[in-house]
Amino acid sequence: MNAPTARQVHKAAYEANKLEKRLRRLVGQAIADFDLIRAGDRVMVCLSGGKDSYGLLDILLKLRAAAPLDFEIVAVNLDQRHPGYPAHVLPEYLGGLGVPFRIETQDTYSVVKRLVPEGKTMCGLCSRLRRGVLYRVAAEIGANRIALGHHRDDILETFFLNLFFGGTLKAMPPKLQSDDGRHVVIRPLAYVTEADLAAYAEARRFPIIPCNLCGSQETLQRAQAKQMLREWEKRHPGRVESIFRALTNVAPSHLLDRGLFDFAGVRATPDPEGERDGADEAGGILRARPEPGPGSATNA
Repeated sequence: MNAPTARQVHKAAYEANKLEKRLRRLVGQAIADFDLIRAGDRVMVCLSGGKDSYGLLDILLKLRAAAPLDFEIVAVNLDQRHPGYPAHVLPEYLGGLGVPFRIETQDTYSVVKRLVPEGKTMCGLCSRLRRGVLYRVAAEIGANRIALGHHRDDILETFFLNLFFGGTLKAMPPKLQSDDGRHVVIRPLAYVTEADLAAYAEARRFPIIPCNLCGSQETLQRAQAKQMLREWEKRHPGRVESIFRALTNVAPSHLLDRGLFDFAGVRATPDPEGERDGADEAGGILRARPEPGPGSATNA
């Protein structure tokens, strides 16, 4: 294989720099839009060893170096004792960065294997156990923010999973109170696409740890949602962006949730001058009818 030319190296560096700037802008925008991080916060970045959490940590470190906000970052990884897990990778990487970190070891893998029947997905129980451990660690290290690496595609996939299989209009919020009520969970990658994170991970050469060490794969339902969004974007460029934008532009009065909008309180507003022509809310389709004249059928 031929070595890259100087022109190719320069182009790759240019594209990587442009990508980094875009990610910093999008993460910074999410932080500002949803008030994710404030001065004095101690942010626990949950690091799994996948491209998303590596990207999250990297961009937050760069933003902290340039931002006027003074906040702390502590990287935390949970070693769940999966067979074949390369336990040396993250400590070596984080030690090289010089960022404070903690590796929490807890054998949740054996618990999941014992409780979940063979052939069933382990992701649900594994996620709940992992979340409980991370909440505990956050309290122990004094973190008041827990940063997760979920990105825009995760949010959209979750929206459609809840829509198709859960009967709810619900996605992943960029900010929420933790289950124990003691922390705030944030998703600074809310505006970032998975494709950009994959490209960034390649450019930065993150030491990726495989996510299928437990032998389980993505649930069929989430895989279907992911494929659906990919096909839509391929056939109709811009559709996925439009769907995501819709999540930020909700009209409660035009849905059917009585707890979200007071439909019982909707009343007609009389026109004091009596000059309105009866135009409806759809844009003036209905017009006031003229009074029937002499000899008309309605006047008989």
